[in-house]
Amino acid sequence: MDASVHTDISLVLAGEAGQGLQTLEQLLLQILKRSGRHVYSYSEFMSRIRGGINSTEIRISSRPVRSFRRRIDLFVPFHPGAFKHLQERITPRTVILGDSGLIPGDYAAGGYVLLELPLAQLAKDAGGAIMLNMVVVGVMSALLNVERDLVRECTMQSLSQKSSERARTSVEAALNGYDAAHERQLPTRAALPVIGQMDAVKNQLLMNGIDAVGMGALAGGCTFACAYPMSPSTGVLVFLARQAARFGLAVEQVEDEISAVNMAIGAWYAGGRALVTTSGGGFALMVEALSLAGMVESPLVIHVGQRPGPATGLPTRTEQGDLDFALYAGHGEFPRAILAPGTVEEGFALVRHAFDLADSCQVPVLILTDQSYLESNLLVDDLDLSGPPVVHHIVQTESAYRRYAMTPDGISPRGIPGFGAGVVCVDSDEHDESGHITESAAVRTAMMEKRMQKLSALVAACRPPTLYGPENYRCLIVGWGSTQAVVCEAMEAMGRDDIAFLHFSQVYPLHGSTAGMLLRAEKRIIIENNFSGQFARLIKQETGLDFHERILKYDGLPFMLEDLISRLESIV
Repeated sequence: MDASVHTDISLVLAGEAGQGLQTLEQLLLQILKRSGRHVYSYSEFMSRIRGGINSTEIRISSRPVRSFRRRIDLFVPFHPGAFKHLQERITPRTVILGDSGLIPGDYAAGGYVLLELPLAQLAKDAGGAIMLNMVVVGVMSALLNVERDLVRECTMQSLSQKSSERARTSVEAALNGYDAAHERQLPTRAALPVIGQMDAVKNQLLMNGIDAVGMGALAGGCTFACAYPMSPSTGVLVFLARQAARFGLAVEQVEDEISAVNMAIGAWYAGGRALVTTSGGGFALMVEALSLAGMVESPLVIHVGQRPGPATGLPTRTEQGDLDFALYAGHGEFPRAILAPGTVEEGFALVRHAFDLADSCQVPVLILTDQSYLESNLLVDDLDLSGPPVVHHIVQTESAYRRYAMTPDGISPRGIPGFGAGVVCVDSDEHDESGHITESAAVRTAMMEKRMQKLSALVAACRPPTLYGPENYRCLIVGWGSTQAVVCEAMEAMGRDDIAFLHFSQVYPLHGSTAGMLLRAEKRIIIENNFSGQFARLIKQETGLDFHERILKYDGLPFMLEDLISRLESIV
């Protein structure tokens, strides 16, 4: 392998569910980070507890990396079916490492670089087949020039909650793998690029989108979180449950999604700050309650971890297919905001912002992520904790209090039961200023206009899109949400000074600068992880401007770096 060609190493591990790939991924990421290497990982896995074929890609680099790529430099199969699963990505330049019995004959005889090592036997010697992933941790650490003592320390720390015997056996397995790799001179034979160590990396945070959404909710003053488990959003509920005691947070796993969203509306009504986390199929069951929030003018924050549909679709894969649904969900018309973070840092800030936006404007705020965003692991320098303090937009009521009093901006003072002398009356029927049911055409007209007037406040608080690249661009790439990382890395690799990327982390309402920035481009290119170009359609609806080219992907996987570069170069 020519080290001058590649600035990073792409390691792919593949095997059946239940073979410990996730444990291996997390431990190896920690070891590499503490050794001073930039890392990124993404796992694609089947919807089953045992069996099937799953794979994890770990990128190791001397510079920040945050996207999924096609190239495999080093491949470690845990199961013979891994080769068929990844055959389109394995090339003669891929170094294949593992037990000879797992490597199909056409690879063994086809000129591929093979590093045979009896991983299964090493695992058996260290305590049984369950130790295979620990053996591979040691082998990979040796190949990547990690110090042996660091492998020992990280492995022991990661298993601190296990029994002392289990921890001892696991450390022994990892070190056996490490020593076996050196004894067989695998680091020399692999000829992998040497990734230098950077001291600054050791102090960075290893995070994923689940962490970002959960921490953003805590920073936003969330006091109640509820959900019915549904991949890929379940991780957010688990994260918040683990932090509940420390932050005084109530967390509820409820019987279904309808209960979840109605409990959240009830929590906001009582003065709390509630988050619902779900996925597309779960959000579908929340639509009636979403309209309820619109009618009673309740704040509401819903996180939707997108996955491919329709129906169950691909429940453990990724897609940006729910934008239209989020935009139009609910019967009747009512204002809402839709946020879609592209980076971990943005996710933290935007979820925090979502609570204030929902509270101040008394509207539902939807946060769209996806499996790729939520479950990719990467390094960040730090999170900005210096934002404004949590402000509760609640008034102490007087006896003459009217929940839906007319105001110039359409936002009525929001009281909560028991805080003041007033009665806080809300109703899902059309109502007057006091919250009492009415069928008056005049009141209906006034109330409808009052609710929709809050769009102006949402527009005023709209987050502008971020421009990456030159101001005097000829071609403009547009994307939203999780496409941010791969597009930025593709642009860096292309090195063009006439191309810029406009990334939207708020997709509705659109910022007022959108049309002007699009008009400056000779060629406009949209990139989305869905079939029909849903964001392109929204932009055309709002600005009248269409795109010259659309790059769309909807196979359940995120964009691969090389594929995106190839498509962009063929266009521009």
